[in-house]
Amino acid sequence: MDFDVLIIGCGVIGAACAEALAAYDLRLGILEADNDVANGTTKANSAIIHAGYDPAPGTIMARLNVAGNARAEALCRRLDVPFRRIGSLVLALEEADLPTLRTLYERGLANGVPELKLLSREETLALEPNASPEVLGSLYAPSAGIVNPWELCYALAETAVRNGASLMLETPVLGASPIEGGWAVKTPERTITSRFVLNCAGTRADAVARLFGDDSFTILPSKGEYYLLDKSEGTRVGHVIFQCPSKAGKGVLVAPTVHGNLLVGPSADESEPTDTANTARGMALVRSRAVRSVPSIAFRENIRNFAGVRANSDCPDFILGPSKKAPGLINLAGMRSPGLSAAPAVGEEILSILAGQGLALHKKTDVVTTRRRVRFHELSEAEKNEMVERDPRWGRIICRCETVTEGEIVEALHTPIPPRSVNGVKRRVGAGMGRCQGGFCGPRVQEIIARELGLDQTQVLMDWPGTWVLCGRTKGGEQA
Repeated sequence: MDFDVLIIGCGVIGAACAEALAAYDLRLGILEADNDVANGTTKANSAIIHAGYDPAPGTIMARLNVAGNARAEALCRRLDVPFRRIGSLVLALEEADLPTLRTLYERGLANGVPELKLLSREETLALEPNASPEVLGSLYAPSAGIVNPWELCYALAETAVRNGASLMLETPVLGASPIEGGWAVKTPERTITSRFVLNCAGTRADAVARLFGDDSFTILPSKGEYYLLDKSEGTRVGHVIFQCPSKAGKGVLVAPTVHGNLLVGPSADESEPTDTANTARGMALVRSRAVRSVPSIAFRENIRNFAGVRANSDCPDFILGPSKKAPGLINLAGMRSPGLSAAPAVGEEILSILAGQGLALHKKTDVVTTRRRVRFHELSEAEKNEMVERDPRWGRIICRCETVTEGEIVEALHTPIPPRSVNGVKRRVGAGMGRCQGGFCGPRVQEIIARELGLDQTQVLMDWPGTWVLCGRTKGGEQA
């Protein structure tokens, strides 16, 4: 066998499994169809660590949401990932919402959510003065938090690679066949064998399961569109602001981000797995619903719109466990919200499942458990001077909006999972995340990528394969 465990998909769920498993004496492989990790739902979501009052009591979703929330802060501290426990408020904006708040409160108590409180109108407005004056009350969950979801995924995946996991990017799964004691998984380059396979393929999880002969569930992709507002709006609210949920989901939220911006969204529309286009209808819907919660949002400060696709399924719970139709296949599917919140607890869950399936788990003695990333703008003046004296590239500001230096970009390009695109750099160090959205720093980032990775600039991508920034070089007015 090539591997003891093969993970298909490296979003935050796959990466969480990888980080947990790589701490053990196992041959671990990770297949990712895209050219980077965190390139699907993980990079385009609400970035919320939910408290856990929404899932039905007794479900896997409820258990892992609350467990993941409890572990998120320590995990993010250990891996140096931005996280803030700011709490959330679910607003009742009409009389019919008040019984829903009571239901959520009681559900939260049953799920073990700490410190839940039902607040009056006056208490709600004292916490959030910019909330709608029509608010009648709210459910307050102090344990809710915000996180950088793609950096959490990078940190988990990088730690797994440092501990010996083999990551194969741009390696989609084309087929699978049972063999004695495991599976033969076909990819474009070769066939890979593994004793166990973890299906963490997100919006493609049902298609992957069918390659193994498991047709027990169907993914129902749902697109959510968002506004990202400038940091001038980042203090409009201090908590995650929800409206009462409906069958369509948790509704449009208004929330600060760990980067200091304001996030507004999402919508909820049936879609294709790869449909991340913004629409006039979707953005208008988000805006009209958001101002019901926070009327004073200054949408003129919008700096970017984006959309993400959630892996909803035809099952009301997470699909997490051994396949009944394909022995050796473990499905982690339908991990829509609160999937990100559950991620910090998924690793321990998968260890328990695999041990129950007969996989021997022996802890390594020299495991990498921490990660650190230098963020130049957060350093003291003395620390900045020390970095610049050591390497002048740390003193060259490439992204003015976010104060990102050449040293940070170069360091990112030499990590265990180096970015392969301008947006890959953006998500790792923040160059291009500011008000101008890369209008100033983009060409310089492209030059640095080409130089550090030994590429011609025409080979540097904006994001996924085929998104070239430059199509060719010209000489004397003619294409060379």
